[in-house]
Amino acid sequence: MTEPYHIIEAEGKKVPVLISVPHSGTLFPDNIKDHYDQKLIAAPDDTDWFVHKLYDFAPEMGITMITATYSRWVIDLNRDPESAPLYDDGRIITELCPTSSFSGEPIYLDHHMPDRKEIERRLELYYWPYYNKITELLNELKAEFGKVLFWDAHSIRQYVPLIRKEIFPDLILGDNKGKTADDKLIETVLTTFKSTRLKVEHNHPFRGGHLTRYFGKPDENQHALQLEMTKINYMDNKEVHYDIERAGHIRNLLKKTFENLIKTVDEL
Repeated sequence: MTEPYHIIEAEGKKVPVLISVPHSGTLFPDNIKDHYDQKLIAAPDDTDWFVHKLYDFAPEMGITMITATYSRWVIDLNRDPESAPLYDDGRIITELCPTSSFSGEPIYLDHHMPDRKEIERRLELYYWPYYNKITELLNELKAEFGKVLFWDAHSIRQYVPLIRKEIFPDLILGDNKGKTADDKLIETVLTTFKSTRLKVEHNHPFRGGHLTRYFGKPDENQHALQLEMTKINYMDNKEVHYDIERAGHIRNLLKKTFENLIKTVDEL
């Protein structure tokens, strides 16, 4: 079986930061691949396309990265393992093992949706190994530096009517209403973001998914932040292809953000 994650080691002088990209995977395990609508999984639309590429400058800054191998349609690494809802405002959100896309299309063929036993199997094989590896990496960094920042990197189409009737802001920082990270780290990101012309929101409409909430333990010197960004900022107008010019602007902003965060973490 292919490992459910890929590690990109920090280069040069390591810093206490770990970037996670849980939704850029596109693989489907051979034993369940034929359970899906083959046209849809040829290019699963809910993938956070190219996010791992967008952040590929990070190892040169001493930052370790972990990226998911399998599609979120196999199992969504940013959902509660017991399928507890992340929000209580009535919004539609896909399940731990999604059965439809963000646009409402069924992704499985008839009679092939996963039952509880199959969901438990996927938790064991794909979900918990990702979490366990993050735990291991964070513990190593915290042992070396005394503190650590976990950054969960995401993207979304600019307009997803099943989730929100309006277009999404360009950048949405999530910290579960200040519970997952020190205020100084939050302020560092927001100040850096607001130096741009991009539309920035904080904890609205997303305040961080399960990964951010699970790993954010500021009282234990373990901080977590989630960044959701609209794909239009680094892809073409149809949000299909990587746009080098647009991505270049975002990459420069992200580099500046991490430069500032590394200084702030060092001062905590």
